[in-house]
Amino acid sequence: MDGLSKAQLDTIEAKEMARDAAPMRPRDAATLILLDRKGTEVLVLMGRRHMKHAFMPGKFVFPGGRTDPADSRIKITEELNPIEEAKLRSGVGRVSAARARAIALSSIRETYEEAGLLIGRRGAFSTSKADWQGFAEHGVEPALGRLRFIARAVTPPGRVRRFDTRFLSAWRSDVAVELPGGGPTNELEELVWLPLADAMKADIPAITQSVLGDLRERLEVDPELNPGCPVPFYRMINRRFRRNFL
Repeated sequence: MDGLSKAQLDTIEAKEMARDAAPMRPRDAATLILLDRKGTEVLVLMGRRHMKHAFMPGKFVFPGGRTDPADSRIKITEELNPIEEAKLRSGVGRVSAARARAIALSSIRETYEEAGLLIGRRGAFSTSKADWQGFAEHGVEPALGRLRFIARAVTPPGRVRRFDTRFLSAWRSDVAVELPGGGPTNELEELVWLPLADAMKADIPAITQSVLGDLRERLEVDPELNPGCPVPFYRMINRRFRRNFL
């Protein structure tokens, strides 16, 4: 995707987002790439969005959504790895420690809401926040220590919805509870574990394909996803979609 013009990007994503002439500031969002291993293959969890959704209907996506600033006040059992936190706070725009924490926690919350997977450790947990009651009900303390920052992408200007999305990853072994019926929001019609190569051939957004390609290259040299690796950052610069590194 490096070097695509705005016109080329609009052609690729014409069916993914409606366009609008009014400028809009991108909102913080986070998505979680949950990984598993089967023999020598790495599998990734993806879900299909309902066709009734106005935003990317029918596309396969990772669990994710907008960040709630209140997420930063959730009690956790393990903080972000300091190297990963520094990466999350780097780049364009000031990102405080609280904001980085909220972004990371929102990826965990959305994974519970959309996929019914609670990441953390078994233990007593209580909160007054309605969005986190599932963790209290199932006895899971949220944990951030194993999360890794994989990519960042800002939706180009001129879109009805704009997000500054951080793609984080975790392993299936980090999931403390898997609910058999999926998440309570029912936003994803179908949840599947796909080999990376198959996931890249699925009906996915263009940016998702690029991020999966970056992830596949990183896994080849860093199969454990250790902290501190360069993080691709996709954004529009001088009317071209560019990939830099954080």
